[in-house]
Amino acid sequence: MLQTLRNSIVIKVLGLILLTLLLCIPLDRIDALNRERGESQREAAAELASTYTGAQTVIGPVLAVPYVERWMETQRNSKGQVTGVEPRSEEGVHLVFPDTLHIEGALAPQQRYRGIFRIPFYTLDATLNGGFAAFDPDTVARSVSGSKLEFRTPYVVFNLSDLRGLDGSPALSIGGATLRFAQRMPGLSEQAFGGGIHAPLEGTALSTWLAGKPLPFDMKLALVGQETLSIVPIANETTAHLQSPWAHPSFGGRFLASERRIDAQGFDARWRVSSLVTSARDQVRAGLLDPAATASSSATSQVDAARPASARRQAMADGPLQTFDVSLAQPLNVYSMSTRAGKYGALFIALVLMAAFMFELFRTLRLHPVQYGLVGLSIALFFLLLLALSEKMAFAAAYASAAAASVLLLGVYFSAVLGGWRRGLSFAAFVAVLYGALYGLLASESNALLLGALLVFGMLALLMLATCRVDWYALSTAGATAPVAEPMPAMVAPTSSNVR
Repeated sequence: MLQTLRNSIVIKVLGLILLTLLLCIPLDRIDALNRERGESQREAAAELASTYTGAQTVIGPVLAVPYVERWMETQRNSKGQVTGVEPRSEEGVHLVFPDTLHIEGALAPQQRYRGIFRIPFYTLDATLNGGFAAFDPDTVARSVSGSKLEFRTPYVVFNLSDLRGLDGSPALSIGGATLRFAQRMPGLSEQAFGGGIHAPLEGTALSTWLAGKPLPFDMKLALVGQETLSIVPIANETTAHLQSPWAHPSFGGRFLASERRIDAQGFDARWRVSSLVTSARDQVRAGLLDPAATASSSATSQVDAARPASARRQAMADGPLQTFDVSLAQPLNVYSMSTRAGKYGALFIALVLMAAFMFELFRTLRLHPVQYGLVGLSIALFFLLLLALSEKMAFAAAYASAAAASVLLLGVYFSAVLGGWRRGLSFAAFVAVLYGALYGLLASESNALLLGALLVFGMLALLMLATCRVDWYALSTAGATAPVAEPMPAMVAPTSSNVR
């Protein structure tokens, strides 16, 4: 009975299935290690963002017009009788967005290192030009009918998510005057979008503004950021043209590029966004004119009376700030690629064990479960080796090196186990084909499911065709007399008794 169970094909197949499931344990541990390394890479990026600079979101330039609204408030007693009038005042800031804004920029990629991890950065050299329409005081609605508005000196504000990325002070020319930026944005909140700078209008710029004429501007900006650049379309008509030698951009945000060219020399992209299709202005207005941030102990700030509180709350509830983005994405993220490879680990082990079983079946050789286990462990070790090598070299080179080592090991091992180098070479060739197919799955992300399904179907079809004439019932009887695979002969040192 025991001998029958040992020779049973069904028992052997069930044993191979159980072995495959057990080998999923080291695969799971390797996958956990891969996720841990990927998390360490993200922590390295976050650390560089905290000590150097992070991703950048550009808002501006915007014209801020501070004012004081004054009115006389009627005082009444408990009976509702008028007892007199008392002067009241309230401070506010009115935001004027550009009528047109065009951004012309070049992104130069950089690499920063934190330990073994490489984090992509960029330097932006850009020109922002456009203009503000003539200011009409009637656009600033009064909170009290009949009140008077006293306007103060307006100033240009420019907001960045991380001011540490500024490479020098931006050069702003507006209305024929050259203005200098100073820290902070007076009267505005810096909690919503990051830090900002401001430049008060003066000289010909202030004269042009007071005369009610349009204000053209031209601004030079040098900026450093981590991986992603986001631009908020705040003008009536916002256009942008960005180019870079980086050949692997990722476009995102609310608005994708209307035109783009990507080749080995880099990318060239253009955007065109109208204020009719975005609520970015309302979001910026709600974030910069935050009542909690602009209120003072002396007076309660009026946050752009032209926008009711309900509209401001709705703008903040519209979700993430609407932008158009471009990221210098990594062409091959070694940890994501290793994770994708590991997902095929169990299938890969099952196919290799199936091939070993076919050799045992057709060559009438018996393989011990320990030998099957060693083969499965060698395949699992491939994924660990791939992860370790990909941190030190390009992923393609790491994959080729790990696959070559695995194929060589299995070729040598099966040459001894199967009793001939031809058998070992054919088995190694089969494993090499599987490694090539796996790399094809990884390289073709969009067709990975189709290629994977075709691979499994092909292997199953090959197995069915190869065994369609096998008498499985007779194999259990034949297995009792099947020869056991001979181990490699041991080298015997010569002695005086066998030396002639």
